[in-house]
Amino acid sequence: MTPVAVRSYRPSDHSAGRRLWSELTNQHNQMYGDAADDGGAGFEEYLTRLDLSGLWVADHADDGVIGLVGLIMRGRGGEVEPVVVTSSHRHKGVGRKLLRHVAAEAKKRSMVSLTISPSSRNVDAIRSLHAAGYDVVSSIELTMDLDRHAHEWQQDGLELHELQFRS
Repeated sequence: MTPVAVRSYRPSDHSAGRRLWSELTNQHNQMYGDAADDGGAGFEEYLTRLDLSGLWVADHADDGVIGLVGLIMRGRGGEVEPVVVTSSHRHKGVGRKLLRHVAAEAKKRSMVSLTISPSSRNVDAIRSLHAAGYDVVSSIELTMDLDRHAHEWQQDGLELHELQFRS
């Protein structure tokens, strides 16, 4: 396997970061049936966040920037947002490497916890995050679907406190 190094984001990584952001957004939109494609424009807004504590990339020796992870300040804790690996390099340990790196950076900053909010339908991500140590449920975001025809919610979502939820 060709080496992958995790390093700090540089301005020269901008187009790769925008491409990865677009890939992440499109994957999320496909999960929820949304046709909108921002072309990575959300990355521009993300870079202006005042609570952004760090941004790192996975740099592949042959393919360049193939992954991205960010750390948002939340008091004494942090939020991992985003974490994305380009589709051709998934399931090869790149995401795990990014998650280890952001955890080490959070410890350097004396943070006491890290949170991450994967999409409820992204079972692969949830399993990967659980395996990486994200095993505490710290908050839940619930949605009321006001336009029941706009989304194809999965009926077999999950059960929590003896209540059934769609995802």
